[in-house]
Amino acid sequence: MAIEQETGQVTGTKDKDYNLLWFAENCLSNALRMEVYSQDAERTGDSELAEFFKRAQGESRKGAEQAKALLAARLA
Repeated sequence: MAIEQETGQVTGTKDKDYNLLWFAENCLSNALRMEVYSQDAERTGDSELAEFFKRAQGESRKGAEQAKALLAARLA
């Protein structure tokens, strides 16, 4: 369900900017989580699963970097 009006008056930040901030934070959080998951898999000797989580971590980092670049450009 989509909210059809701007909610920035509640947060003090326009929705589109809030969404970008949220995305960056969640990508960074996910990258940290994937590190733990990869270590768990490595500890049990499951290198295939560890590599899967490392690839997912890389994608999360990539998303965070792209979001940070967009934020930097928009805040400049």
